[in-house]
Amino acid sequence: MFLADVEEAAGGGPWAAAIAQMRGAGLPVPQIMHLFAFKPERTQHLAEFTQGVMRGPSPLSPGQRELIAAFTSKRNDCPF
Repeated sequence: MFLADVEEAAGGGPWAAAIAQMRGAGLPVPQIMHLFAFKPERTQHLAEFTQGVMRGPSPLSPGQRELIAAFTSKRNDCPF
């Protein structure tokens, strides 16, 4: 990560628990999760926005929206 202090911080909120589970399972941790855990009170609105966009009412199913997000991430050379 570009900000070692953020990645190495204990963090808080549900994101810290998810990071601990992923590390315990030997899985890679998406970098955005470190930011969410570092300042959960500042990133809660972003998490709620994302869930609203991906799971809220839409003519597209959640699966189609996930597919669009995965395709966009791939095009941006960003692991999904």
